[in-house]
Amino acid sequence: MITAPRLISPKNSVSPRRPAASTPLPLAKTGFPAACGSMASHEDVKARTAELLRLYHQNRDPALRNRLVEINMGLVRKEAHHWRNQCNEGYDDLVQVGCLGLIQAIERFDITRGLAFSSFAMPYIRGEIQHYLRDKSPTMRIPRRWTTLQRQAKKVIARLRQELGRSPSEAEVREALQLTEQEWRELELAQQNSLLLSLDAPIQTEEDSVALGEVVPDQRYRSFQLAEEDRIRLQHALAKQEDRTRKILEFVFFYDLTQKETAERLGISAVTVSRQVKKGLERLAKLLNQDIF
Repeated sequence: MITAPRLISPKNSVSPRRPAASTPLPLAKTGFPAACGSMASHEDVKARTAELLRLYHQNRDPALRNRLVEINMGLVRKEAHHWRNQCNEGYDDLVQVGCLGLIQAIERFDITRGLAFSSFAMPYIRGEIQHYLRDKSPTMRIPRRWTTLQRQAKKVIARLRQELGRSPSEAEVREALQLTEQEWRELELAQQNSLLLSLDAPIQTEEDSVALGEVVPDQRYRSFQLAEEDRIRLQHALAKQEDRTRKILEFVFFYDLTQKETAERLGISAVTVSRQVKKGLERLAKLLNQDIF
């Protein structure tokens, strides 16, 4: 006897099992930087950073420091994005420089003070990027509009040279950029001011042509020259002191001996040394002010 197959109600039916929603693994077991992974919340990053900082300041393991950098890369990227829109430097370069600031923050962070690491690290990251941009910036700051036009002019000249088969004229470039003649002159002036001038560049004087470096004053040399003059004047003033007073001043100020040590060397009392120092300084000041040698 053949029986009909038994129907299975929907509630008793067996459907393919869906994979259970993945649960976040502990950060120590994951291979992804916490700052980049969507599974880790801000609190997870904060807690994991605090734990790694505590461990790192105990044994200074470079692997822990690298892990801290990976976890907090979001801070560097945020600051790099901010500066990317305000300068001509590449984003990757800014990130690399920002990482140097992050490493400094990791090295200097004091876990006993109870501060948030992100608040502590941001000034280091920002400062490192600012120093990098300051060091690379030209001495003469050109308005952003002119620097933008300079880049556009280079692209336009290259395009016109390819289209025309020759170097474009000034009028053709100016027309392509939609600049007036006055604006074009200002652009040229801005470009000239952004160039460095060699100290070997010749300049014409009343009598002859000399190099620029020969007429530009060197402040460092001037400071050295003044210091040397002061040293000579001081030597002359010391030579006019009594022999014992001069020796006392030399022991105390040139050889950095205490008044007690000076007294022992000269076989006199410390009180005498103190009086002679006072007397000698007063006479030195008088001679140097009079400038009579």
